[in-house]
Amino acid sequence: MKPVYKRVLLKLSGEGLMGGLDFGMSPEVLHSLAAQIKKIRVAGVDICIVVGGGNIFRGAKEAAKGMNRTVADQVGMLATLMNALCLQNALENQGVDARVLSGLSVPQVCENYMYRRALRHLQKGRVIIFAGGTGNPYFTTDTGAVLRASEMQCEVVLKATQVDGVYSADPKKDSSAERFAEISYDKVIKDQLKVMDLTAVSLAKENNIPILVFSQHTQNALENIIQGKGIFTIIK
Repeated sequence: MKPVYKRVLLKLSGEGLMGGLDFGMSPEVLHSLAAQIKKIRVAGVDICIVVGGGNIFRGAKEAAKGMNRTVADQVGMLATLMNALCLQNALENQGVDARVLSGLSVPQVCENYMYRRALRHLQKGRVIIFAGGTGNPYFTTDTGAVLRASEMQCEVVLKATQVDGVYSADPKKDSSAERFAEISYDKVIKDQLKVMDLTAVSLAKENNIPILVFSQHTQNALENIIQGKGIFTIIK
């Protein structure tokens, strides 16, 4: 493996952890992800991870049903913590040293996020999994991912999704949707493309962090992306 990056942040969707399940996490998906992450870490790449919680709970969706938005987002942040702990366990089963750092204070199960502590973990070769979002409601895990990527001085955000890049419309609903190999931050914002929360895109632009959007379901997708191969869209 010949990585083209030295330090990356991998953004995983909660839905991507389900595999063929209707809810929760697929052991097969966790095992596959952990195996790919191990190969990348062995190749010398520093890895930060942010995982969503949509396979368990989506705060914005539940708030739309009448639930208090602050409470709904707090429950959603706890869902990301559950996913992070499961991913940490899968990595440890592969012999990868990993730490979960949470934006919410849950000291019984993981460390609280602290900037310098996170940097020390990276310096020691550990994989960091950021959970609990920013610790605040009204911010998506996308925004939390770009924030942590900025703080950790990552070269790129690798966003794993259900499709193989950024399209002009939802390709699952519109067969004529155009797929972009490269697209600017400004066009994503102007056209309000739904690939990522627009606050996250704006933050990435401000800090000059490219975003690579790719399908998590392609075989060895992560290994290919880290080498600059495969199918993806780059936002820059």
